Amino acid sequence: MISQSIEEFPVKLAEASIQHFLTHKEFLPAPSEVPEEFRQKAGVFVTLKKNGELRGCIGTVLPQTDSVALEIIQNAVSSATKDPRFSPVIPEELGTLSYSVDVLGKPESIHSLRELNTETYGVIVTYQGKQGLLLPRLEGISHPKLQVDIAKKKAGIAPWERVALERFIVKRYGSH
Repeated sequence: MISQSIEEFPVKLAEASIQHFLTHKEFLPAPSEVPEEFRQKAGVFVTLKKNGELRGCIGTVLPQTDSVALEIIQNAVSSATKDPRFSPVIPEELGTLSYSVDVLGKPESIHSLRELNTETYGVIVTYQGKQGLLLPRLEGISHPKLQVDIAKKKAGIAPWERVALERFIVKRYGSH
C-alpha cells in the first residue's frame, strides 16, 4: 500500500480489500506497514455507499481478529459480499462506491435513553439472545428513542420488548 495519512489508511485499506477480493477471490494479505492505532484490537464496521445510498454495512462489535487492520479487511469484504439486504458488489461498481470505517470503543451498559446521544454514541440492544446495533451520527436519526427503535427492528425485537442497552463511541474515517 502506498504511504498515506492515518486518516486515509482505514478507508484505503477497505477499498483495496474489496478490490483484491473481487479480483482474486481471496482476502488481501495484511499490509506490512500498519499505523500503531490499527495494530490494536477493536470492533470495526465498514459502510459502503453508492450515489449517497447505503450499499452495504457489516461489522463486528467486539474484535474477531488480532488487529483493527485485519478487522477492516474482513469486514470490508463482508460488507461488499454478505450484507443480506443487498446483492454482492460487482467489479464494475468499484469506482462508484464511497467508504467509511468506524472503529468501535468498548461497549458500556447503560440504564436509560437519557444516557444516549445520537451524535456521540452508537447503541446496542439485546433481548433473549437477539442483538441489534446502530452507529452514531446517522442521517435522519436525531433522538435516542428512534435510534433504539431502529436497532430493535434490525435485531427482530418487538417494539414493546424491554431490552438491555449498551452504548459505545466510534472513531469514524471517511464520509458516512
